[in-house]
Amino acid sequence: MHSHSIDTWTHRHEFLGEHHDRNERRIWIVVALTLVMMVGEIVGGTVFGSLALVADGWHMSTHAAALSISALAYVYARRHARNERFAFGTGKLGELAAFASAIILAMIALLIGYESVERLVNPVPIAYGEAIAIAVLGLAVNLGSAWLLGGEHHHHGHGHHHDHGAHEDHRRHDHHHADGHDGGHKDHPHGHEHGNEHGHGGHHAHDLNMRSAYVHVLADAATSVLAILGLLAAGLFGWTWMDPIVGLVGTAVILSWAYGLIRDAGAVLLDTVPDPKLATAIRSTLETGGDRVTDLHLWRVGPGHLAAIVALVSDHPKPVATYKARLADLHGLSHVTVEVAQCGGHHSGTNHDHHPHIHAA
Repeated sequence: MHSHSIDTWTHRHEFLGEHHDRNERRIWIVVALTLVMMVGEIVGGTVFGSLALVADGWHMSTHAAALSISALAYVYARRHARNERFAFGTGKLGELAAFASAIILAMIALLIGYESVERLVNPVPIAYGEAIAIAVLGLAVNLGSAWLLGGEHHHHGHGHHHDHGAHEDHRRHDHHHADGHDGGHKDHPHGHEHGNEHGHGGHHAHDLNMRSAYVHVLADAATSVLAILGLLAAGLFGWTWMDPIVGLVGTAVILSWAYGLIRDAGAVLLDTVPDPKLATAIRSTLETGGDRVTDLHLWRVGPGHLAAIVALVSDHPKPVATYKARLADLHGLSHVTVEVAQCGGHHSGTNHDHHPHIHAA
């Protein structure tokens, strides 16, 4: 068999998100902004003798560390995207970073809660003017960072939005394998559109690493808003207990966001079924004419990329390519392996590829 014929059937496992490079650049900008503010607050607080300023500076350092984890995950995933040591590519590095980042976020929330309880029990005098100025400065930086990280794609911490990222990556891979070239999945967009989502698959393009960075910035912004409200109430009405109370409210809100991130990132890391509706659609699409699915594994290998392993049994097995052709209209499937066996134990065949509707021809 000629080498160029082999190339047509081989593929790479590059399952990075559609906006990987853009997200990486934006997070590095936010890391730089956070570090500049952190250093400014610590140096300024030390020079002017402001304990509040120094404390807020060290608080910013924890967010800078978490954001750096997200940024470094993008770098590592990009540089090792073609490293064969990673069986299904580096697309899930973002989930690993998001999980770690969410743990840090939860720790920050618990620290805020501890300080709030301590101040509730043992009130301390507050320099209201200075404290409000710090909170306003922090809010400005965080709103700018949230705008950079959010854009039109990333919303609140729970973030189950629907977009067409899976469509784009799907089309680009298809063209790559049809031509038999080794170009990256960001090249050569395909010339046709797929239409609608068919009720599933869109939210799998969501980048949890970007979401974790966004939630960190959002949590800091929420903390600043609550601090401003608490300080104003304490300063204007003498309600000194309001400052620690809003701190406890912030703790609860941030912990709920952290829990959502830990749950969603952990689910991807543990290879849980990302979309039961899609799994049902795969079964119903393949189970025709007496053919039965005996084993089905569906999991996420990167933002906008799902992998599937399907085992079928049939009285009259058809070529593997026939079964793959049936899956062509199910969006988001970036790596499919199909095994077909004949009733009675005669093995019919196994085949796998990135996209069923190219190699099934």
